[in-house]
Amino acid sequence: MNETSQQPNNPLHGKTLEYILTELYDYYGWEQLGYYININCFQKDPSIKSSLKFLRKTPWARLKVEQLYLRMLDRR
Repeated sequence: MNETSQQPNNPLHGKTLEYILTELYDYYGWEQLGYYININCFQKDPSIKSSLKFLRKTPWARLKVEQLYLRMLDRR
């Protein structure tokens, strides 16, 4: 079995946090990300690298990012 057949209904399966964050940045930009998710790593001198560092240590923030990504997929 390949990875996608193990969780075919999970849109997050196989996607890295870096991929998700990059997709969100490309779709919304930092200003909108900071509006939708009120965390400093999106509002003060944001970058992919610094945001990943914070999100990897902060499960509640990562969950918010994943939820926003799922909403973004529904809008596409």
